[in-house]
Amino acid sequence: MKDVTVWKKPSEEFGGFLYKTQGIVKEIPNRIVDYIRPGPYRLNWDSLMTSMDIIGEFEQQGCCLMHYTTAGQLWNVIAPREFIDFSFTTDYQNGLLSCGVSVEYGIEQPNFVRGFNHPCGWFCIPLKNDPDHSLLTGFIQTDLRGMLPQTVVGTAMANTLINFYNELRNALKT
Repeated sequence: MKDVTVWKKPSEEFGGFLYKTQGIVKEIPNRIVDYIRPGPYRLNWDSLMTSMDIIGEFEQQGCCLMHYTTAGQLWNVIAPREFIDFSFTTDYQNGLLSCGVSVEYGIEQPNFVRGFNHPCGWFCIPLKNDPDHSLLTGFIQTDLRGMLPQTVVGTAMANTLINFYNELRNALKT
């Protein structure tokens, strides 16, 4: 899309790709990241997420262990997935950083494939010349696992990341 860009390159963490996505969002970083990080807002606007539970909290503010599930994609060619991620959100330079990585934990749920997020993160900084807008940059390297051709994964990831911005923008307007 003209206002959201998605790039990919081979990941150094696993046999898939590192995706970088970037776009301008009309809002301040604190409010944007409140909608991205684990918490009460995410399920209300992100159509890919079907459940999200914080299953562990840590003394460090902004840290948690979360379990979430995602809907099937591409007419269920990609079956629903579940993830167990360690998440951390903190101030970073002039903006905010929300990052995560999957951990091997618990028993897989029936009817889901356990995906694995290698180190991922969202960086959100205000634009210097327009503080009511922020630059939101994501680095995503998700191993969906299962028997999926990389072309299917690539198509799904690009569409998912573009939809992420559109849905986030719509949620922030309300």
